[in-house]
Amino acid sequence: PCSARLYRRTAEGMRIVIAGGHGQIALRLERLLAARGIKAAGIIRRAEQGDDLRDAGAEPVVLDLESASVEEVASALRGADAAVFAAGAGPGSGAARKDTVDKGAAVLFADAAVLAGVRRFVIVSSMGADPRHEGDEIFDVYLRAKGEADAYVTSLDALDWTVLRPGSLTDDAGTGLVRLEAHTGRGSIPRDDVAAVLAELLDTPATAGLTLELVSGSTPVSVAVRSVAGN
Repeated sequence: PCSARLYRRTAEGMRIVIAGGHGQIALRLERLLAARGIKAAGIIRRAEQGDDLRDAGAEPVVLDLESASVEEVASALRGADAAVFAAGAGPGSGAARKDTVDKGAAVLFADAAVLAGVRRFVIVSSMGADPRHEGDEIFDVYLRAKGEADAYVTSLDALDWTVLRPGSLTDDAGTGLVRLEAHTGRGSIPRDDVAAVLAELLDTPATAGLTLELVSGSTPVSVAVRSVAGN
């Protein structure tokens, strides 16, 4: 059975709840937040993943977003300053899990954030996400699912949302130099740099209401985020 631990904000600083807390981008983000003195709680499916989160400086919350109720997820979110959806079915999954995770879990997490009163919401999407994307291959199903999730999140007036759509993800060392715009064109981006951009977006409320594409570039992360925020 899955359970959710309720975390409360402390005087030490902000608290961020991350769905898909054991993912490659999420673990990197958790390390960055811990280094900034920000408390992160990562939602994970399996308790044995908890040590990896603790090593990253985050608190594990064991909760299956494919079977949990909105109330259960809201209890994990209540008192948080922001929520990040970084979960994904993964490259080896079939079409059904694209619907239950990439779309369904994102919708559930957004609904739970609204119920918990957490306004700031950042969702990690994908370059090319589009609910009207055509095609029958697994990747086509994935892009439609991500697009449908984005469309749902951006329809919720109760959320101060930002949608981040990275290009092709790599495990190369981050450079700290990116291109972050409404439309960047195709490209790749190290997961290190995606996590760095997420951390900066969370620290920049003025990016609410923006859907942004992200690839490697020549602009330092903090400068790129301030630029799209109009600062």
